[in-house]
Amino acid sequence: MIVIQDVVLRRGAKVVLDGASVTINPGEKVGLIGRNGAGKSSLFALLNKTLSEDKGEVQIPSAWRMAQVAQEMPESEDSATEFVLSGDTALEEANKALERAEASQDGMEIAHAHLTLSDLGSHDAKSRAQALILGLGFRPDQLLNSVNSFSGGWRMRLQLARALMCPSDLLLLDEPTNHLDLDALVWLESWLQRYTGTMLVISHDKEFLDAITRVTLHLEDSKLTRYGGNYSTFEELKTQQLLLQQAAFVKQSARIEHLQSFINRFKAQASKAKQAQSRVKALERMSRVAPVAGTADFEFQFKPSPSLPNPMISLKSGEFGYMTEGAQRTILTDINRSVLSGQRIGVLGANGQGKSTFIKTIAKAMPLLSGSIVEGKGLRIGYFAQQELDVLSPEDSPLMHFIRLAKEIAPQTREQELRNYLGTFRFVNEMVSQPVGTLSGGEKARLVLAMIVWQKPNLLLLDEPTNHLDLVTREALGMALNQFDGSVLLVSHDRALLRAVCDEFWLVGRGVIEDFVGDLDDYQQYLLAEAKRIKELMKEELAARDGCHTAPDVLTHHLPSSLVEGLQSGEPSSKSRKAAQPIVEGEIISAKERRKREAELRNQKKEQSQPLMNEIKSIDIKLSKLGAEKSALEAQLIAGAAPVELASIGKRLKDIQNELETHENRWMELQESLEKG
Repeated sequence: MIVIQDVVLRRGAKVVLDGASVTINPGEKVGLIGRNGAGKSSLFALLNKTLSEDKGEVQIPSAWRMAQVAQEMPESEDSATEFVLSGDTALEEANKALERAEASQDGMEIAHAHLTLSDLGSHDAKSRAQALILGLGFRPDQLLNSVNSFSGGWRMRLQLARALMCPSDLLLLDEPTNHLDLDALVWLESWLQRYTGTMLVISHDKEFLDAITRVTLHLEDSKLTRYGGNYSTFEELKTQQLLLQQAAFVKQSARIEHLQSFINRFKAQASKAKQAQSRVKALERMSRVAPVAGTADFEFQFKPSPSLPNPMISLKSGEFGYMTEGAQRTILTDINRSVLSGQRIGVLGANGQGKSTFIKTIAKAMPLLSGSIVEGKGLRIGYFAQQELDVLSPEDSPLMHFIRLAKEIAPQTREQELRNYLGTFRFVNEMVSQPVGTLSGGEKARLVLAMIVWQKPNLLLLDEPTNHLDLVTREALGMALNQFDGSVLLVSHDRALLRAVCDEFWLVGRGVIEDFVGDLDDYQQYLLAEAKRIKELMKEELAARDGCHTAPDVLTHHLPSSLVEGLQSGEPSSKSRKAAQPIVEGEIISAKERRKREAELRNQKKEQSQPLMNEIKSIDIKLSKLGAEKSALEAQLIAGAAPVELASIGKRLKDIQNELETHENRWMELQESLEKG
């Protein structure tokens, strides 16, 4: 197990950890949360020995193998497959040992090296590496491309695949969902759920944390607090703790006021002096309960736009794509769509289907290949690029960006007004003059948001706006979007934001854009069916390229079990079946009829699983109540319960623990039944 005991860690003048203690058991999957700058990455550096504690002790079993995503941008001419395969350090060392043995012609060493390679799974290592690469969104034809041929975001995906390739007992993941699309995120969740080692993950994605973690560590005010449960459970327990703390503070304050009143009243009277003095000593001995400190949560609002055209834009026979090596590559064809005033549209689609190309073209960051985009009178577009530096100048400061904006839009704006406005987005003092290239990812994203809000747009084009944003800023963005009176086109892997903001979804795929009938849960099933289609395409491409029909089952390694079942049998799995087209062979039906039948199948599936879901919800409520009761009893022990109450509290805590284990086991059984369909 990992034991952090009374640790003090300083970074310069800042105290990151102060007397922090926590224990992490083998096999636990832990979410590490806290505000940006709280020191989460520093804690990771402490665990991987990049930093050393100033005081205290960090114990990690010496035999544990550790894997972590390298943060530097990789530079390599190796192919994507070779780069990820080299992440298995044990396998790399075994291959080198074989080379040395063969060079020395030592038969015994050669045999030993081959045995080691067999034990390490060298026979399917390449397939496993390629499964990781494809699972994270790469196309089959990119497996042999060099690492340097990919953009920064895709290289970081390769770093993630490389870390997952490395056999490990401890896996440290710092914001692994950045740069991922929703389809890659769904795949990663499934992979991490099956990971058998101990895992610590830093993330600001609530649903991602809820899906993969069962323990939460909260880093706040240089202290580590452990909570049993995922992020949603943490939120409930933290709220209950704050309520208990505030109630205890109010009660103690009343007690202090009563004692102080007696002291003030009777300290001068000789007959009461002794009693007054005893109350003075009681006050001195009293362990003070701190009041609940209010946190300055980040908030902002979009300013009303001067006009709200309807429709905002109309696409007529639009063709979307880009130029590559002098040739035109069309991704979307014959697009006829309109964005109406007030619409909030989530843009969905598997990786590489054209979501970002679609958004960039509407934002005029890319040219429309053919057709037309008709803008409503008074249209003002606010564009958030997936790569913030697409719209930022690294050498310029936040203030310089706004001065340039003001010259274009409102030349009469004074510099002090711009400084005041930047302050509302947490750019204060020297930060307003700091080069953008030196800002953190979260600060760059916040600057882009500030620039968008200042321009008073009526159409927002948001391409992965939550990358690098902490939970506080994500919640602020969701609230601001819900109050926004214009229209929104949102591409995001943050399902909580999509659920909170979007009223409808468009599906980008197979060269067209269609309305998606269903919710995000239905979309995840669609992705499973789409993975099967890509698998078949890959087999055809490899067979054509190699001139044979023995294409490796790359995608069947380390994919969700439900999907593997479908891929191996050649039929959609139980989870992806309802996303397949319910069409009789040879039958010709309209797209509208097809969507109707698909919706009917989804509804039928939901009805069949409803009893299980109802029982799961019932257990969730019981677990929440038991957790609240447990926290309250533990708070009584901390506050100093009366001796006569200690036995009953201890007995009840033991009973609660037994009930929690029983309900949690049942919850897991129900989830497995639900997943099996």
